[in-house]
Amino acid sequence: MAVSYPAMWTDVVDLRDFYDTSLGQMTRRLIRRQLRLLWPDVGGQRVMGLGFATPYLRPFLGEAERVIAIMPASQGVLPWPHEGPCLTALADETELPLPDRSIDRMILVHALEAAEQVRAMMREIWRVLADGGRLIVVAPNRRGIWARMERTPFGNGRPYTPSQISRLLRDNLFTPVTLTSALLLPPTNSRMLLRSAPAVEELGLRWFDTFAGVVIVEAAKQIYAGTGLREAKGKRRGYLPVAQGFPRLGVNH
Repeated sequence: MAVSYPAMWTDVVDLRDFYDTSLGQMTRRLIRRQLRLLWPDVGGQRVMGLGFATPYLRPFLGEAERVIAIMPASQGVLPWPHEGPCLTALADETELPLPDRSIDRMILVHALEAAEQVRAMMREIWRVLADGGRLIVVAPNRRGIWARMERTPFGNGRPYTPSQISRLLRDNLFTPVTLTSALLLPPTNSRMLLRSAPAVEELGLRWFDTFAGVVIVEAAKQIYAGTGLREAKGKRRGYLPVAQGFPRLGVNH
């Protein structure tokens, strides 16, 4: 009998509090490392996070042309970064207030497992990504222990296997190009175990990645299969101030 996982957004304050803990800081470091391996250079790119992506966006701030974070209305929003202008906004994940083809790189984290209208969200991501744009999906691994423990945000919502995410991406006009994972250490508050996390991660990714806490999939936007999506959908929106100055892009550069 299949297990049913209800869609459930984690409150933004609970997400913030998790990343303030020792376990949350370790989580951020290990996932960030994988993201940077996938995207070692985003110079001149427009980078966006959807969900609760701010713990993973800071390395791109001084490098990308522009960085923004959109947090779903059902989750809530917090200002970020602490210094400088606020780069976050609250929006419906199925109605992003951005022009067509205005984003080069997008990170989806703490979103896929909670979204009720997954297909609508993925089509909206397709719309705002530039032709040739890249998407990274970070989601709880159905086979991992993190998805079974509610003490972390990855224990809430609907977990996925790598093949399920790949199929979802292909069904929504994306081509999976890279599969990796993170969080081989069980979610623990033990300081000794947390200090050993980088070594455990390196060994685990080599031999036991099937049981990692999260699945990380990079995908490319398919530009030849989107004839069913209308640009007029984007033109009807009132764009956020943070999005002003984003021209529509014909190609990614």
